[in-house]
Amino acid sequence: MAHILVVDWSNKALYQEQLKRYFQLRHEIYVVERKWRALARPIAIEMDAFDNEHAVYLIAIDGRGDVVGGTRLVPTTKPHLLCDVFPELANGRPPRASDIFEWTRFFIALPYRNSGKPAHLAGEMLCGLLEASQQLGIRKISVVCEAFWPDRLRAMGWTVELLGDPLHQDDCEIVAVLIEVTEAALAGTRHFYGLEGSVLNRSGVPPRYDTNPGLGP
Repeated sequence: MAHILVVDWSNKALYQEQLKRYFQLRHEIYVVERKWRALARPIAIEMDAFDNEHAVYLIAIDGRGDVVGGTRLVPTTKPHLLCDVFPELANGRPPRASDIFEWTRFFIALPYRNSGKPAHLAGEMLCGLLEASQQLGIRKISVVCEAFWPDRLRAMGWTVELLGDPLHQDDCEIVAVLIEVTEAALAGTRHFYGLEGSVLNRSGVPPRYDTNPGLGP
């Protein structure tokens, strides 16, 4: 079983090696494997404009201490993918609030994927996403994703709202959705993947975020 580190600006000094490997693995998956050439850089890491002091990283660590998966949360009060790149997916009105974060860059390493059936590590990552969101005071999550994801999440008990019409890309169809962070979603995901108990490394969870109403700059 993997455990999930939650890393942000406040504790990143503790996890420099894990963060470095996280960005390298993102390059291996998105640039090399998926051939997202627009993300290519002269060095073998993958970073974008939203990898900044506001980002929160969930990093999956296996029993040997290796980084094997990850994802990212970005506050919607700051620049983020849906608002700044794909606002048309939300009819030009992306949801923004201090307790709504955007979810992006979800991945697991190739050896942990299962052809034709759900990957156990994916379940751990999804549970980690919900657990960390609860821990950090996040009430809802927005995401730009491939069009099959909403039905997949609903099947596990997630409450998912479609924000607009799909957009056709070169090789897929993408949508924007808003997800409620609920105990029912967490319980349903644990049941679906046969998981018990928390997947978070509690010693590495940053302090709860300020979720008072209002938008940041």
